[in-house]
Amino acid sequence: MSENTEKSAAAAAIPTQATSSPEPLLKVDNLVKHFPIKKGLLQRQVAAVKAVDGISFDVRPGETLGVVGESGCGKSTMGRLITRLLEPTGGAIEFEGKDITHLGVSAMRPMRRDVQMIFQDPYSSLNPRHTVGTIVSAPFKLQGVTPEGGVKKAVQDLLSLVGLNPEHYNRYPHEFSGGQRQRIGIARALALKPKLVVADEPVSALDVSIQAQVVNLLDDLQDELGLTYVIIAHDLSVIRHVSDRIAVMYLGKIVELTDRKSLYEAPMHPYTKALMSAVPVPDPRRRGAASGRILLKGDVPSPISPPSGCRFHTRCWKATDVCKTQEPPLIALRTGHQVACHHPENAPDQVPGETVSAEAREAVTVVSVTKAVAAEAEEPSEDIAPAEVTEPAEAAGPSEATEAGVAESAEAAEAPASGETADGDDTAAPAPDDAATPSGTSGDSPKE
Repeated sequence: MSENTEKSAAAAAIPTQATSSPEPLLKVDNLVKHFPIKKGLLQRQVAAVKAVDGISFDVRPGETLGVVGESGCGKSTMGRLITRLLEPTGGAIEFEGKDITHLGVSAMRPMRRDVQMIFQDPYSSLNPRHTVGTIVSAPFKLQGVTPEGGVKKAVQDLLSLVGLNPEHYNRYPHEFSGGQRQRIGIARALALKPKLVVADEPVSALDVSIQAQVVNLLDDLQDELGLTYVIIAHDLSVIRHVSDRIAVMYLGKIVELTDRKSLYEAPMHPYTKALMSAVPVPDPRRRGAASGRILLKGDVPSPISPPSGCRFHTRCWKATDVCKTQEPPLIALRTGHQVACHHPENAPDQVPGETVSAEAREAVTVVSVTKAVAAEAEEPSEDIAPAEVTEPAEAAGPSEATEAGVAESAEAAEAPASGETADGDDTAAPAPDDAATPSGTSGDSPKE
């Protein structure tokens, strides 16, 4: 009897958040931002750039929402709207249940402590006239906050937290590399211990090795401080590594929203499928496997006059007449998987019986990439045949190719030294028969 009582007491002690999903930290409903185009002496509005045109999503505490899409689809504008750096044209933004859509500057000041932003360019987002200490301590001064132990100690702790030397407190931004400047921007965003951090392409301007450091730093800070991220990027590999859920944007609209695993394993929207086909997979085991690269024809339509109906129908290979007239709503076709498409992939057709239009059949090109595999292991000539040769009858045998390569290398080695430019440039005159010079043979070292 006592055991049953203890079990009942333990069950009652479990908080409700452990058995139900928490309330969203950020909720966006039908958010719209149109930039007016004005002309004439009286500056009358003649058109508008529909950068963000009715998007809805939410972000739960402790999760990372990734936002991907082509350049110009409205990702950065969306990030500036939810941080209230831009005034929305329409819709609603709620943070912790409070409507912040049209709050003024003074009313938004307390909210700035909980919502911060990491900007895209680490070179232009830092004032070159200010020291690192002044830059990172600016949030304390603007909010009137005096941290425990003093401002200088708090700034040095933040620098140490993001992997910088605290002794660099008095240095200027030009004395740091790109990755270090981005770390300074991250330290400034974390100064007031925010609940939500919007990172606008935080690694797009960095080298690949530095990208890995910054991405791992963001992950470590989220685990240590319990942060919630909205990360905007166009690198699908980075988004896959850091995100819990991913939203795909196209021309100011969210066309698909789901968790990371579902999006990469079974994308439903044709645009998402085209994006996924462009991601290289560094897996040597797939070297002999065939892969299809979907090449979309044409450019993204102008956000000033977007197409009617589904905005992707001008480049979609599944477009029908209904796609030209009716805009598909963003609905959940599976648990937690929302998509805006009349004819989705990996899901039942929402408008069956429609015929694919003639323009849609020519809107895409599928390029198959395969590796030639020898039919017989005892024939080495087929293994080393170049992939560019389309007529095997004209291809040279292995011995002939080797002798030709040796002859060309010898001729290139005997070429006069006058092929190099006078000012020490790496460019050399082309070898006979346009033979490519192997990399690394130049005696000049690259300029730092």
